[in-house]
Amino acid sequence: MKKTVHKPLLAITLGDPAGIGPEIIVGAWAETVVHDICRPVVVGHPEVLRRAVALWQFDTRVVEIDRPEDARPAPDLIACLPCGDDNVLDVQPGSLDARSGDAAYQAVVAAARLALDGRVDAVVTAPLHKEAMRMAGHCFPGHTELLAELCGVDDFAMMLYLGPDNDSASSAGLAVVHVTLHTALRQVFDGLTAEAIVAKTRLADRFMSQLMDTRPRIAVAALNPHGGEGGLFGDEELRIIRPAVDRARSEGLNVFGPFPIDTLMVRARDGAYDAVVAMYHDQGHIALKLMGMHRAVNVTLGLPIIRTSVAHGTAFDIAWQRQAETGSMIEAMRVAARLAIGKSRQR
Repeated sequence: MKKTVHKPLLAITLGDPAGIGPEIIVGAWAETVVHDICRPVVVGHPEVLRRAVALWQFDTRVVEIDRPEDARPAPDLIACLPCGDDNVLDVQPGSLDARSGDAAYQAVVAAARLALDGRVDAVVTAPLHKEAMRMAGHCFPGHTELLAELCGVDDFAMMLYLGPDNDSASSAGLAVVHVTLHTALRQVFDGLTAEAIVAKTRLADRFMSQLMDTRPRIAVAALNPHGGEGGLFGDEELRIIRPAVDRARSEGLNVFGPFPIDTLMVRARDGAYDAVVAMYHDQGHIALKLMGMHRAVNVTLGLPIIRTSVAHGTAFDIAWQRQAETGSMIEAMRVAARLAIGKSRQR
């Protein structure tokens, strides 16, 4: 007899109310595919959601609930766990405001605690604005670092993931993990160590192994142009990155490199590798987003909970104008549901 797989319960955080978070949640919610794969519940201010529904001119109802377990979502019914102060209702769309920064922060904290308590299967986050959150007194570089602190972990990484599609060379998709993340470029060199590179490579291997029947092929990016040209353009490849690759390989990881990022990402796109370890934020972000901006999903690795997110920001310039793409939010829900089902089967 075939075992029934229950739809995972996902906590969707509202993001910064002045940004595109509320409208992409409502826009994605109307898609039948969302409800085919999961049971979503929004964590945030219900009145902000109602305004987003009015923006889309949908007939969707927003129903406030006390417990995530009570959620009975449908394309025309949004279940919302109220969170945040009413003062956020006075924030103007597209504006930088401490009140919306605090609202976004409170939603993430509430959703993470639900996941840690096992009351939801995964967390999917809409974009927050880092400066607005800092204005509210919450000094974190972003979701990744905030969630790591909430979960009490030190070994974590941000990963961009592009799932397979009809044009994909891999049935598992492509992942990019970052050794350094939200930091100034001049500080990248201080955070670039062999230990950090090996740690991120392990996390990439662990994630992609959940999606594949074989050991994933992981390529490590060089830092300098042309891979340093034997030390001519920098010696980090010789001193740090290549020793890290050798150490990861000695642990049994199927890892290669370092390779110059410009040719590496072309090869990865064409199916030569399943994951890439990038040295800094834009090195990995730009290339992957050019491959599929609206399908890319942000996944936090190393947490005891599942967290995915859209791979874009608050987009204040187009917020509350019904111009925002919903594709990344739908994909973030899809990946979260897939990971939650996989985790459930492992128990």
